Amino acid sequence: MNVGIGLPIGDPATLLTWARRAEAGPFRTLGLLDRLVYHNPEPLVALAVLAGATSRIRVQTEVLLAPLRDTALLAKQAATLDRMTGGRLVLGLGVGGRDDDHQVTGIDKRTRGRRLDEQMAMLRRLWSGRPYGDGAGPIGPAPARPGGPEVLFGGFQPAALERVARWGDGFLSAAAPSWAGGLFETVRAFWKEYGRDGEPRMVAQVNVALGPEDVVADARAAMHAYYTFTGMADRMVAGLLTTPSEIRAAITAFGDLGADEVVFYCYGLDPDQVGRLADVL
Repeated sequence: MNVGIGLPIGDPATLLTWARRAEAGPFRTLGLLDRLVYHNPEPLVALAVLAGATSRIRVQTEVLLAPLRDTALLAKQAATLDRMTGGRLVLGLGVGGRDDDHQVTGIDKRTRGRRLDEQMAMLRRLWSGRPYGDGAGPIGPAPARPGGPEVLFGGFQPAALERVARWGDGFLSAAAPSWAGGLFETVRAFWKEYGRDGEPRMVAQVNVALGPEDVVADARAAMHAYYTFTGMADRMVAGLLTTPSEIRAAITAFGDLGADEVVFYCYGLDPDQVGRLADVL
């Protein structure tokens, strides 16, 4: 099973170090989350920088809040990054749940799922080289991957899981193995219902902090701050994996569920975690 690194968001200046160390290790993917009203780096900009500093590892948004963005510009940005990286972009997409992110962009939070479906129809159209429509021509460049970069959808609700089969290439799960199994099966059922060939790609995300107590404390504080808006910050922090045995058990559990990749999401800033996580594998 493939493994990836989810990058911390507390200090964008450190991410080049993380990326270069991950590139030299056994990791397949660099993941970066998305928020707008927060201090995280903008993921497409940040991943473009990291892709330029690496040559092998894939760069993945997990997840990019597509409804907050202009669709035509997103199509061009994603196609450009995919083309310039030789197809190393994985576009993880979701709808987001923060009121303030939607407020500052003027997007109606109540219609964000419908907007994402409309966006996907246009993204697929543009990535295939067809004109935008209404007198406007195609929007290039052509992506490296025919039909556009690989698209994963994150989410928990049936509409989000169905979206994987309707528009995507796979599913990005932020749930524990005990919950993820049911989500995986629902995604696979929708995949068959839509008559899709093959199998959806399944990617699991696991929150980890590996190292001395100050590294773990740093991760816990960052996670708590990030998830405060949900009202479940304590619960999320309690699920943080902090030992090699816990991390190996999660890899085994997700492997048993048929996951294709596990991304270790790090909130603590210490880049030495890359080497520690490599040693766990």
